[in-house]
Amino acid sequence: MEKVVLAAAGLYVIVLLRAGGTFAVGWLAAAGARRSRFAERLSSARFVRAERAIQRWGAPVVAVSFLTIGFQTAANFLAGTMRMPLPRYLPALFAGGACWALLYATVGVGVVQVVTRLFAERTALGVAVVAALLAAACAAVVYRRRRASPAARGKAAADEA
Repeated sequence: MEKVVLAAAGLYVIVLLRAGGTFAVGWLAAAGARRSRFAERLSSARFVRAERAIQRWGAPVVAVSFLTIGFQTAANFLAGTMRMPLPRYLPALFAGGACWALLYATVGVGVVQVVTRLFAERTALGVAVVAALLAAACAAVVYRRRRASPAARGKAAADEA
């Protein structure tokens, strides 16, 4: 239990600094962001979806974004660029960050303990599991890139026409 508490405390500090920093960067960059070289990134589907959700739901979206993958940074940055008031943003940051830290600490400590035990008791099985996980991750990356390629090519062809 002590390991989980220490891991959660460390992760909480990290998430507060990271998400708060992302919000601050968004806040400071709000005036010129849409006219800069980052304008293309800000118009990506992920950011547009996050911006619409923040405009509609505000602080609860920021809090829930901590339980997602790939949406958290966009939500915090857009909350900053949209100049969400700190009295609304900070409670969402504290609550969402606490959930994120507890989730990753409990799962992370559990996974480390399982992997350590697996390697200590059955080294060959541990190596096989890690190799299978790496192969699955590589296959997922290749699949996503191949799936995205025709769409990107179709968009480029439509832009040229």
